[in-house]
Formats: sequence, structure tokens, C-alpha cells
Amino acid sequence: MIDIINVSKEYRKNSKVVENINLRINDGEIFGFIGPNGAGKTTTIKMMTGILDIDEGDILIDSKSIKKKPVVAKKRFGFVPDDPNMFLKLTGIDYLNFIADIYEISEKERIDKIEEITKEFEIYDALEDKIQSYSHGMRQKIIICGLLLHNPQNWILDEPLTGLDPKSSFKLKNMMKEHVKNGKCVFFSTHVLEVAERLCDRIGIINKGKIIFVGTYDEMKKRLGGDGSLEELFMEITGNEEK
Repeated sequence: MIDIINVSKEYRKNSKVVENINLRINDGEIFGFIGPNGAGKTTTIKMMTGILDIDEGDILIDSKSIKKKPVVAKKRFGFVPDDPNMFLKLTGIDYLNFIADIYEISEKERIDKIEEITKEFEIYDALEDKIQSYSHGMRQKIIICGLLLHNPQNWILDEPLTGLDPKSSFKLKNMMKEHVKNGKCVFFSTHVLEVAERLCDRIGIINKGKIIFVGTYDEMKKRLGGDGSLEELFMEITGNEEK
């Protein structure tokens, strides 16, 4: 479970990019986080993961404060960022062993798990190559494998499907569903609203740094009195906010 409590962030004085937002992402659900460019999605995710400091409020990962107990809180989630261009000088296997060391995964367990998940995503044969030689999709896959390797309670995924081939995208979506079936939590940011409509149990919309809607797709349709796609309803609700 993830609790975002009265959280605000500003980069310039009196200019909040995230303003007093409150969200609870429950165990057993895929929560979709959507909004226009510059709405505050990435800033929120960076605060959730401890990359950015929180100016006001707090974020709890399974009741552990990311502000007060960052190391303990970070052990409770796995993160796939929107940009997989990291650790480029490492080989794929070096990266996965690095993740395994951080999360104290035994040598025997990691060997079996690394083979399983990298064959699943069809990058096993590239593990001895440096990540800088990987395509964008392969870099995305190795980051996802790092997440699966330590299998945390909470997944925080920022545009995780970008660059994946259809087969890998299908697998990841099924893994997300399986993860929440086991009583765990997925926080999922995406620009592909058709995917959010089909995949997410609940949706949160952020615009201009404020949460303007939280609920199911059906609840959104009732609120707006329409029966359109999530994309159409999203355009309507964010368009109204612009007026």
C-alpha cells in the first residue's frame, strides 16, 4: 500500500508543481496515474521513490515514511523509470547482480531467478553485453528484470511499456495482473489511455499539480454523464479544468 499525504513540491518560490495531493494506492489493485505533459506526474513519482525531496507532507510505503526512513521504505518497492538509460557501462548480468546485492538475494536464488526472467523477456543471451549496446527496448527489459528479481510488494512503474515489443508488453501486463492478484500493489503511469482503460482498477488524474479525479472508469463515466472512452473522458475532464 502507498499513501501520499498532503504532498507539495515547488521548484521556484510560490510556484508549486505539485500542490497538496492525497492518494491511497491499495494492495490488490493496479492504479493508473495519468495527466497532461507538465501536470506533475514525474515529480510525484520522483518524490514517491525518494529521488526528490518532499517539501510538504509525507509518502508512506507500507506505513514506512520515505522521508523519515528512506532505506526501509525503498526496500518495499521496485521502480521502473520512464528513462532506462542508466548504468550503461555495466553489462546486463552486472546490473542484475548489483540489484541482487542491494536486496540481499542469495547467490543460488539469483542464478535461478535471473535465468528465468531474462529468458522470459528474451535477453538472456545478451547478459554479457554492456547495457550501452542494448536497444531502447532491451534497456527497458533489463530494468524490468531488475524489478522482478527482488519481487517487491509495491511496483512503481513510470511508462514501463514504452519501447517494448508487443510480446514483452503483453507479458508485463499479465505480470502486473498476477502481482495484484497476490494482494500486492501496482502504481502505473502511462500516456496510453487505452491501456489504462483496460488494465487499471482505479485511475487518478493530475492536472496543474492537483488531483482532479480519483476513481474507477465507471465512476468517471457517471460523474461526467457520458459513455465515451477513457481518452474522450480524459480530454473532457482536463479541458474543463483549463476553463
